[in-house]
Amino acid sequence: MAIDLGVVLTVLLVVGFFAQWLAWRMRLPAILFLLLIGIALGPATGLFDPDKMLGSFLFPVVSLAVALILFEGSMTLRFSELRGIGHAVRGMVSYGAVLALLMLAAAAHWIAGLPWSIALLFGALTCVTGPTVITPMLRTLRPNVRIASALRWEGIVLDPLGALFAVLVFEAIVTHQQGHSLAVFGATVGIGAGIGLGVAAALAFLLYRQLIPEYLQAYGTLIAVLGAFTLSNQLTHESGLVAVTIMGITLGNLRGIHIDHIMDFKEHLSTLLVSLLFVVLAARLHWPLPPGMLMAGILVFVVAQFVIRPVSIGVATFGSLLNWRERALLSYVSPRGVVAASVSSLFALRLGDLGVRGADALVPLVFILIIATVVLQSATARPLARWLEVADPDPDGVLIFGSDEVARGIAQALADQKFQVVLADDDWEGISKARMAGLTTFFGNPTSQHAALNLDLTGIGRLLAMSNRRELNSLACLHYRQEFGREQVYRLRVLAPEDANNRSAFAGNLRAKALFGADMTRTRFVELLEGGWRIKTNALTEAFGWPDFVAQHGADTVLLFGLEPNGKLRVNSNREKTEPRPGWTVIALVPPQQGARVDAAAA
Repeated sequence: MAIDLGVVLTVLLVVGFFAQWLAWRMRLPAILFLLLIGIALGPATGLFDPDKMLGSFLFPVVSLAVALILFEGSMTLRFSELRGIGHAVRGMVSYGAVLALLMLAAAAHWIAGLPWSIALLFGALTCVTGPTVITPMLRTLRPNVRIASALRWEGIVLDPLGALFAVLVFEAIVTHQQGHSLAVFGATVGIGAGIGLGVAAALAFLLYRQLIPEYLQAYGTLIAVLGAFTLSNQLTHESGLVAVTIMGITLGNLRGIHIDHIMDFKEHLSTLLVSLLFVVLAARLHWPLPPGMLMAGILVFVVAQFVIRPVSIGVATFGSLLNWRERALLSYVSPRGVVAASVSSLFALRLGDLGVRGADALVPLVFILIIATVVLQSATARPLARWLEVADPDPDGVLIFGSDEVARGIAQALADQKFQVVLADDDWEGISKARMAGLTTFFGNPTSQHAALNLDLTGIGRLLAMSNRRELNSLACLHYRQEFGREQVYRLRVLAPEDANNRSAFAGNLRAKALFGADMTRTRFVELLEGGWRIKTNALTEAFGWPDFVAQHGADTVLLFGLEPNGKLRVNSNREKTEPRPGWTVIALVPPQQGARVDAAAA
């Protein structure tokens, strides 16, 4: 019975979403679950045959999806960022990457028997990590700031550069296979680069002049990318990937145009495409693999993991400030991701059509390396980091946006309980007072580009937006949801609920949990402090519990935080009813009269 293509695509979208959700829940790279689900649906059970289901649509769909993925990744490369990434990272993304490429190619040639041309392509594809695999792994791994910065920058910079290396090697193979000269290869790359630059310049002009309305800019960029890819391929065969890669790098480095909303759209689109693409590509794997291929893939992985990566990191970080423990962890963590899987599959399809020897082995080797590195490193990198003593503790610190008397009082109470607290604000007077009180501060807007580069969030796991500027509080909450998660972002109301009518209230997606209950506002907090109320910390016991504390200090007592015996901080908000228990430590706002009587009695 023939299966409707619409049903197939719908099922693939559902499966892709499930894999992405599962990856989020388990804090693992989504590519692992996408590939495993694809293998389960394809070679393991035979339920899904992409070649039969998609037919002639398969190659065009894969080609266009890879073009968009490469464009989105290339937009993230900023040449200005290369200057500030330090000696170690510069080595990792330059001669260290080239050394890894050559050693991976040699391993593929001597172990798996790939011809040198395909082996070099394998090396170019697998010498890179990427943000899509590094970011979720860092959330679980939580290394110290120097290791985290090095791994993050390596993934960001090498992702588009590795794609460009792979495209150039692929173009060289194709032109050579078709009997063309080096001049034809140069022309192919030159035409692709020229079209990419030209389309990027034209699109930048339209965006800069506001000739495309903002709500159509993402759509227009999508059309421009696909148009550049198709036009370049029509003029010179196989030059489209060069065009979109150069186009993305160019747009990402032009000044005067705002592409953040375009990048957000492309990121969401890439998530959808990756979810579809990897399930389809994994389902195309043939099982059982050719004789000896599984063992060759495992041996290549072992050499890549325990020989090639340590050697390349050792050479790249020689003379840097990293100690041997930090270098050891860097030498261990190198998961492969989106570029390797998607581009290798596209290249294998094209090279297979051309009859290039060894093309059928490219995808199995790449997929074995991806799955093995992600599984091994996700399971063992955190214990290794702890053993090497380069892992940060759980991020239970607090970032506070604001520096007035309310923010400083809250920050001091948390700091007294040994929590890591950072006060961030662009009010110099408030920041100066916080510094004089011995609090850690950051002078500047915490949502600015300056903060993105200079605000150290190591060990920080939640945001308390407490400034007197309502719009900036909401902006900070929206900004740090991606960093900390929606449940770890709070705001102190500026307006009471009855004052925030429908005309002035923020949309639901801009709201965050209200600190210290639905009735507490910043104005009321200030008035209470001026009226003699004070922030008091007290340990609870079986003999003196929270009801006794309230009875002693008055029914108007406001609970601010609860500290569990295991050190976990509970934030009192309008959506979380915190019930302090014996053994907890509470931080509360207490009235002056009862507080004065208690102090007098204690004296």
